[in-house]
Amino acid sequence: MARSSRRLGNDDMELATRVAWLYYECSMTQSEIGAALGMPQTRVQRLIARAMASGIVRISIGGAVASCVTLERRLTERYGLDFCRVVPTPPDPEGLFSALGRAGADYLAEVFETRRHTVFGVGHGRTVAAAVDHLEAVPFPELTVVSVLGDVPRRVGTNPFDVVHALAQKTGAAAYLPPVPFYANTPEDRAVLFRQRGVADAFRLAADAGLFLLGIGEVKPSAFLGMSGMVLEAEFAAARRDGAVAELLGTFFDAAGQRVETELQDRVIAIDPEVMRGREVIAMAGGTAKRRAIDAALKSGIVTAFITDEETASALADDMSSPDTSEDQTREWEDQ
Repeated sequence: MARSSRRLGNDDMELATRVAWLYYECSMTQSEIGAALGMPQTRVQRLIARAMASGIVRISIGGAVASCVTLERRLTERYGLDFCRVVPTPPDPEGLFSALGRAGADYLAEVFETRRHTVFGVGHGRTVAAAVDHLEAVPFPELTVVSVLGDVPRRVGTNPFDVVHALAQKTGAAAYLPPVPFYANTPEDRAVLFRQRGVADAFRLAADAGLFLLGIGEVKPSAFLGMSGMVLEAEFAAARRDGAVAELLGTFFDAAGQRVETELQDRVIAIDPEVMRGREVIAMAGGTAKRRAIDAALKSGIVTAFITDEETASALADDMSSPDTSEDQTREWEDQ
């Protein structure tokens, strides 16, 4: 392939990287990229060729979008993170989970290759499922994978237990699944279930994990817990009245990242998020509509590594100097 004689400047490098990402990672056609970015297809072709000639594109995309790197630094400083990855936001919202999943898979592959953890706790969420889906087979038979929460009765995207099974197949790891629902009907039922043989063992193992992978939930019926049938609309409304804006493993948090005690908390069958504090905790979430929940979850101080998209990261960064609109957000949820 003939190399372009023109060297890429910073702006061209950023644009070429973005175009290459959309072409190779999001599987968009050159005409689709041109329409999305407002440029002729011939320019898209030239940028892809330059990205290849400049070494940005190898087997995977090796360049970083400058604006994403800047946002990674800002979010790392704001939330005290050890790691942050911001990926370009795909033009098609349906591509968001795939884009986040690829970044999550890259992170997991590096963790597995270094063998720095042998017990891995897995939570719920479509982004979590996407990360495991994009993960290449990484033989790691010494690894133990365990679900950190109970099962759900209604399939929403990918069931949490399916994700654990898929991860175990790709790594050769042992898999542990607590055979109980995510929520018990009563606190008394929860106490009985936690004492069952196999259940207590699975959660003791989960509490020993050094690595966790989680999604971040909103407090509304369209969230995972609502769609799965585990939490009713009235229960979400009650949690919001108590100030809840985010959910991690069935535990709710307010806008300041403080835990919100609700009636649901007495029925959830999962490890307590406080167990994860001080461990390596990867959270994956995107979409600007979710920024309040993400902000609250990150403010809890439990998450150490965060993967999101550029538009969401920009909204979180802009919120640093914006007035609090959590009350407006709560009113919006109640109207839905």
